[in-house]
Amino acid sequence: MGITTGKISIAPCGVDLGFFSAEGPAAARKRRHRVLSVGRLVPRKGVDLVIRALPHLRAAGFDDVELLIVGGGGDSGVLHADPEVRRLLALAAELGVADQVSLQGQVSRAEMPGIFRSADAVVCAPWYEPFGIVPLEAMACGVPVVAAAVGGLRDTVVDHATGLHVPPRDPEAIASALALLLGNPDLRTELGNAGQVRARTRYSWERVAAETEKAYQLAVAETPAGAIPMEGAAL
Repeated sequence: MGITTGKISIAPCGVDLGFFSAEGPAAARKRRHRVLSVGRLVPRKGVDLVIRALPHLRAAGFDDVELLIVGGGGDSGVLHADPEVRRLLALAAELGVADQVSLQGQVSRAEMPGIFRSADAVVCAPWYEPFGIVPLEAMACGVPVVAAAVGGLRDTVVDHATGLHVPPRDPEAIASALALLLGNPDLRTELGNAGQVRARTRYSWERVAAETEKAYQLAVAETPAGAIPMEGAAL
C-alpha cells in the first residue's frame, strides 16, 4: 500500500499458555491416527480439502486414519441441519471415506486442549486466513500443523520447523504432508516441541500485551502535542 514499514507496528494475536499446553490428558480416539480440523464450517475454511486428502492417504498406505472435525452451528443434533455439514458428509460418502470422518460440532472450551493433544496433526487449509488462532492453540499443545501457505498462516506456522506448509486448495499436497507426519513419529515430536517454543516466545499474552503497549507509546511519543484531541472532543 506504499506505507513506510518503519511506521508500522505489529502485535499478533496470542494464546493462553496456561490453558493450552502439551501437559494433560488426551481425548480418546477411534483409530491408530487422528487428524484434526477445528473451526467454523464455511467453504473458505477448506475442510472439504482435508476430506479429499483421505483417499490419497489411503493409497499411500495410511488407511487407519480418523478425521475429527470440530466446529459448526451447534451440537450433533442441530449440526446435520447445516447445509455445509450435509455437503461435507455427502462428499465423504462419495469418496468412500464416510467411516473415517467424524463431525463433533461445537464443544466446550474446556475440552479443546485434550482434543488437540489427541491428534497426530492439525490441518488448517483455508483459501485465505487473516491470522488464525487454531494453529497457535495446536502448537501450544505440542501438535504439528499442516497449514495452507496463505495469509497469516505463513507467519504463525514455520515451514519444516513447527509444521508443514502446503499450497492452497491442494488435497494431494495435504495428503503428502500428512503421510510424512503420520509415518514419522520423531518428526511429529520435533515439530511439536518447536511449536511449543514458538508459542511461548512469540505468542504469549504477556508478549502481545507488551508489544501493544509499546505501539501506543511510540504513537504518542511521535504525535505533536497539539494533534492529540482533548477528552470529549469529536474525532
